[in-house]
Amino acid sequence: MSYLRTSLLAAACATIAVTSPAAAQDLRASLNDDMPELMELYRDLHANPELSFEEHETAAKLAKRMRALGFEVTEGVGQTGVVSVMKNGDGPTVLLRADMDGLPVVEQTGLPYASTVTATPASGVTTGVMHACGHDTHMAGFIGAAQLLAERKDDWQGTLVMVLQPAEELGLGALAMLEDGLYTRFPKPDYALAFHDAAAPLPAGTIGYTSGYALANVDSVDIHVKGVGGHGAYPHTTRDPIVLASAIVMKLQTVVSRNSSPLDPAVITVGSFHSGAKHNIISDEAKLQLTVRSYSDESRKLLLDGIRRVARGEAITAGLPEELYPVVTVEDPYTPSTFNDPDFTERMAASFRERFGEEAVVSTPAVMGGEDFSQFRRAAPEDVKSMIFWISGTPAEMLTALKDDGQALPSLHSPFWAPDAESVVRTGAEALASAALDLMPAQGG
Repeated sequence: MSYLRTSLLAAACATIAVTSPAAAQDLRASLNDDMPELMELYRDLHANPELSFEEHETAAKLAKRMRALGFEVTEGVGQTGVVSVMKNGDGPTVLLRADMDGLPVVEQTGLPYASTVTATPASGVTTGVMHACGHDTHMAGFIGAAQLLAERKDDWQGTLVMVLQPAEELGLGALAMLEDGLYTRFPKPDYALAFHDAAAPLPAGTIGYTSGYALANVDSVDIHVKGVGGHGAYPHTTRDPIVLASAIVMKLQTVVSRNSSPLDPAVITVGSFHSGAKHNIISDEAKLQLTVRSYSDESRKLLLDGIRRVARGEAITAGLPEELYPVVTVEDPYTPSTFNDPDFTERMAASFRERFGEEAVVSTPAVMGGEDFSQFRRAAPEDVKSMIFWISGTPAEMLTALKDDGQALPSLHSPFWAPDAESVVRTGAEALASAALDLMPAQGG
């Protein structure tokens, strides 16, 4: 059911029950009819990205579509989030989620509808804005699923909660929505589902899934290394923070290699090291910025405790007094790891295989990236079963270049990432809709 068709019906027949002629069609046949409009929506979203917690126009245009489909829509949840609810009798509650924010990236894809938007994020540096992570495909697929489900109310029974989430790129949007009452103001789900496009060495439209831990805890850690500054020609009169910070950087690697189990994936990366301003001056401080990745809460604690221990230990070795020991700050809130409930995930994977075919649904290894979709399960782990899955967006020509010439694929967040959007949107819409139908069968269905 297209947005235009639904809008006209809603306006002309607000008090009349209308049965869509498409209701009895297979999902794929209906989706074929909707794809031109969904791709037009995708191109509009791609050309007009908005940064985290600034998704005002994006949220408004999508909320309008959801209202036209018959959902009860609430805007401004968690600042710019949108919650759309459709109650359809007794049954399970299923939450479907898409993220909305773009990235501060200058687009270099060369697409005719490439973004020319600029903005000034919290960093204060004016930059281009781009959907370099594919959230535009997520939103278009989400709307496609909503259209398919809205016109098939005879085929499912329960409550559908469709969430358009802000600020995934900051790892803050899901938590903001939960703190704004997502599970108290609206029906709390029994199941939560989302998909993410992937720059994978797989044909576009292939579904990838991971049981158990799928994405990592993401911690941002700052280490303020103190010292005693002075003249570069007289280092013996100083306590050089650059030497101390360098020792900390090298020693940190042993937290992973010698403290963490080799069977428990872990990453400590120092992404930034700043100190000093002139050749012959020893600074009185150095600042390190780290990203720390883990899966379990226990592994996360081991890594963070290890960082604190190394910083303190190296300061003691350097002979610093206690008042000059490094200060370690762990950013809060952090993005917790994403855990796909194994039984639920295998159930959904089996359903996808039956629908899309064995070769189109593959088990994939967990990754060290982060995703705050994890918060939807973590807020109620005893009640909510969740799964996030991947859909490859890698265009055929990129796969050919990879195979024939070894040409590397552009990654998500790359200014060159231009997915096969039609394949992602089509597969995403059908997968979300079919999953909801499987989880909320009509009585006797």
